[in-house]
Amino acid sequence: MQLEETLKKRRKEKDILLMTHLVLGYPSFEVNRRIIRQMVDNGVDCIEMQIPFSEPMADGPVILKANQDSLAAGTTVAACLEFGREMAASYDIPFLFMTYYNIVFKYGEERFLEAAKAAGITGLIIPDLPPEMGGEFMTMARDREIAPILIIAPTSTDERMAELNGWADGFIYCAARRGVTGKKSEFGSEFYEYLARCRRATSLPLAVGFGIQNRDDVAALIGRADMAVIGSRTIRLVDEEGPEAVGPFIASLR
Repeated sequence: MQLEETLKKRRKEKDILLMTHLVLGYPSFEVNRRIIRQMVDNGVDCIEMQIPFSEPMADGPVILKANQDSLAAGTTVAACLEFGREMAASYDIPFLFMTYYNIVFKYGEERFLEAAKAAGITGLIIPDLPPEMGGEFMTMARDREIAPILIIAPTSTDERMAELNGWADGFIYCAARRGVTGKKSEFGSEFYEYLARCRRATSLPLAVGFGIQNRDDVAALIGRADMAVIGSRTIRLVDEEGPEAVGPFIASLR
């Protein structure tokens, strides 16, 4: 599929890829534009744009607040789809949507997928939609060249990893630890064995997120994963130092 091929091609040129995350409409779409420009200019390989939801269960307090503030400011699904179209047309890297299933369900599965395809979105991350419930939706997405990206956790058995791999496309998202996003993750022998199990379960690229915060964290993944995911750290940086701090931070990660 398109996303997998693009990432594997980019991976040949770098020790490890970077994927960043932002919540659409937080603090505003105009600031989102400035942040994405800095991310792309400083070498980000893939960007995950979150369509805000009131109860983002996989997200820690930083992203939760960003979701709630974006919704309070009036962000709509239609505005997010249009923004995604603008970004995908402006930059030559993959853009993904991340959201929760209630957003897709209320908008309409087929209508959402058609709009995402028209926008040039190449992948979807929906943490609360396992294949047991969303297999038909994942097939519909794949038929439209939109990769359903599934999440593996440290608690996943080898059998579960194999099952998820059978449904996934684009890449596998490996959660660095149990729990929600935002807290610092610790890397040790147990974590590296978990990544080795992930690698054995799939031929898709491996992306690692949840608590990746600095250059050392990214370096620790080289040779073990294909892509590091930076999420809460950049949102916190924008809150504390402003959007212009994002570019230098991204540049410092490799």
